[in-house]
Amino acid sequence: MTHTTSSFKASGSYEQALDRAARQWGIEAEFWDTWGHRHANSPEIERAILGALGVSAGTGESLDRAVEQRLARDWERLLPPVFVAGESGWGKGFPVSVPARLADVEASLNIRWEGGGMERRKLLLSELPVSGRAEFCGAAYVRKQVPLPAAAPLGYHDVEISLRTEGGVVRRESMRLILCPDRAYIPHAIREGRRTAGLAIALYGLRSERNWGCGDFTDLEGITDWAATELGITFIGLNPLHAIPNRQPFNTSPYLPSSTFFKNAIYVDVERIPEFRDSKRATAWMARPEVRAELCAVRASPLVEYERVWALKLAALKLAYATYLRRPPDRAFEDYVEREGPLLDRFATWCALDEWIHGRDPGIWVWQDWPAEYREASSPAVADFARKRRRRILFYKWLQWHADRQLARAQEHARARGLSIGLYHDLALATDRCGGDLWGWRPFYVNGCRVGAPPDNFSPKGQDWSFPPPNSEHHRETGYRLFAEAIRKNCRHGGALRIDHVMRFFRLYWIPEAMDPAQGAYVRDRWQDLMHVLALESVRHKVMVVGEDLGTVTAETRHGLDRFGLYGYRVPFFEKVEGGEFRPPGQYTPHALVSSSTHDLPTLAGYWIGRDIEARREAGLLDSERYRNALAERRYDRQKLLNALFTEGLMPDWFPRNADQVPEFTGELHNAMVGWLARASSRMMVISFEDLLKETEQQNLPATTSEHPNWRRKVRYTVEQFRAGEAADYSRMFRNWLGRTGRLPK
Repeated sequence: MTHTTSSFKASGSYEQALDRAARQWGIEAEFWDTWGHRHANSPEIERAILGALGVSAGTGESLDRAVEQRLARDWERLLPPVFVAGESGWGKGFPVSVPARLADVEASLNIRWEGGGMERRKLLLSELPVSGRAEFCGAAYVRKQVPLPAAAPLGYHDVEISLRTEGGVVRRESMRLILCPDRAYIPHAIREGRRTAGLAIALYGLRSERNWGCGDFTDLEGITDWAATELGITFIGLNPLHAIPNRQPFNTSPYLPSSTFFKNAIYVDVERIPEFRDSKRATAWMARPEVRAELCAVRASPLVEYERVWALKLAALKLAYATYLRRPPDRAFEDYVEREGPLLDRFATWCALDEWIHGRDPGIWVWQDWPAEYREASSPAVADFARKRRRRILFYKWLQWHADRQLARAQEHARARGLSIGLYHDLALATDRCGGDLWGWRPFYVNGCRVGAPPDNFSPKGQDWSFPPPNSEHHRETGYRLFAEAIRKNCRHGGALRIDHVMRFFRLYWIPEAMDPAQGAYVRDRWQDLMHVLALESVRHKVMVVGEDLGTVTAETRHGLDRFGLYGYRVPFFEKVEGGEFRPPGQYTPHALVSSSTHDLPTLAGYWIGRDIEARREAGLLDSERYRNALAERRYDRQKLLNALFTEGLMPDWFPRNADQVPEFTGELHNAMVGWLARASSRMMVISFEDLLKETEQQNLPATTSEHPNWRRKVRYTVEQFRAGEAADYSRMFRNWLGRTGRLPK
């Protein structure tokens, strides 16, 4: 067993003290950008980030004092707040730290197992192996390892240790013990080498003759029927279904949610709710000419009109809720509310407060502008509001119950139709700083910094995602409970989970307030703890995990994904080998999902014609010089891509070999690119609806809001038209490639 010795001795200059503190709080000293350039942090950046973390960086003495106090705190407590271990590491046990003078006393150990039962035993500290020693502020400490039972179960357990000091005082501390599998779940067929395929859809963009202007869970079942029959896929990938305010243009991104724990009720099929169907008031409301006209208008709109759709649905849902309140309580709903607990309480309270305050003052849109007494979730005013407006809050819980039930039915339907994985969900990285999660759980976020990305090819000025980074220390102090809930709730009703920007578990790019995106630094997280918890939830829910690992990804991240059994993410645009050639599909890593594109990237057709470059110029993201450079680079890449398609034998001999002679994305190119994806040796493959249907417009143009119709584009065909065979040419071509490459389910 490794034996460590720790102590702290301040020495050196202010710069050295700043460097020590920055490394202690996980701030990386430098990073390499996508162009291969090294960026070292400036002292101003490190001071600003430390300040946001509550560290006084005014003098070298204050920095050294903060470092020493941080180190000492870990030794002064008997137990860490949480201990996370994988199965292969259980034999080492968990640590207990005691003053050196108490190293031989007897202690009492209680372990309350998650599944029930209590283990009690005495510990003779003198008999436990020593794993470390430390001295801080003149006090000496010893760290020993407490063995775990070999048959300890996976799960979340509670540990308590107590010992008696020389003065007879009993010292008692608790810890959360999380025992995890070493690897995430992978379906047997995929683990054994079976290749599979799926279709990625933007649920909001589904059109049908019956929906209310936005795709819903019933549309999802309808498109599943078509996909199961015509495509032969094993999963349907979805955009994040997280709750958002549904306010255009700033609050419609599924990747900037109000809550990552709950769903956007705009996806609920109102007419499927029994209380709506049974309500005479709802029937009369639906018969109104103005309501019928508005339904027709939003249904026919080429773009999703979030606010108008949500206004219609909210009015209808409240009529249904009024009917629900007149009936005996539904035990299933009450059980749901009890299971969801404080997370649902706070989210529903935030929703009700948001509606109530905005109704009183239409100029107030965000909780930061609410009356001061309502800005803290635990304030007496909020508690008083909850007592007086219980039914208003209960309404938002009722909405989440229906969203959960309809999504569950969609997953059951997909599995029944032969999709072995079913629904493939997406967990967003971001949390809207004006949303319910930040209002309800503020200590879990760091104030004074925003998350973003350094400059790269697609965003030369860098990206500011305008949401606060997670407070890693508070997550650890609270036993990773909120993190586990986020994973658990997004694994629910699915067979696979995509982790947006999976690098988050390892490091995030922090931008201090008042600085631009080019003035940031990467800050590390406790990735092994987080990945173990992710693996535990994955195994429990039988949900495989795909980590979106595009961009500036370190070797450590790649190694970590592989170690824990997460599949990576591959997009042909980025898969290049030395010399700028496109990587042949046979050289793709097997343990990955290959995707035609992503929501932030051009479609296959858009890439070929340079539509994304034109869109960025129109939005003011590219000046003349960068626009010309982007066009020149794309022209070069198009030729490289065409050469690769010919080399792979995917293009007919008569097709022009000069890409400049092919200004449009032809059917031959479309067929070849789908074949390229299907041939990839990656075991999972997904094509977006946009790429299946040869669309040129992407769902989102990064770094834009009102400049581009982000997150609003609808699919060309309705669900009914798909089922009637109007997309047969596309589906036939796709299925043909799946059959030729062994991706059809057996």
